Amino acid sequence: MGDEEDLIELRFRLGDGTDIGPSKYSQFMTVASLKEKIIAQWPKDKENGPKMINEIKLINGGKILENNRTISETRSLPICEISGVVTTMHVVLRPPIIDPKKEKLHDDPPLKNHCVCCIL
Repeated sequence: MGDEEDLIELRFRLGDGTDIGPSKYSQFMTVASLKEKIIAQWPKDKENGPKMINEIKLINGGKILENNRTISETRSLPICEISGVVTTMHVVLRPPIIDPKKEKLHDDPPLKNHCVCCIL
């Protein structure tokens, strides 16, 4: 591991067409680890960058990659089998999932000691 043969060159294409990379990564790295690298390298001038790996979908060859898979496990996709070529993976942001039980309707402080007519 760490061998030059174990490395694959990847570029991550963001939704607006800008790229992160290309950089070389171990084929034994998981997709979750790739997503962490993407978050760390996210352009600082872009608003609303991802904070957690679950906010990112990584797409290669038209397929969404699973977090627990390694790069070598995605090599069944023809695009990854060309050695010496930079593979471009598309990055799609998901909006954060909000738990409706914890979601607040307003940022106002909770009302205390008010009658029903004040609340309406």
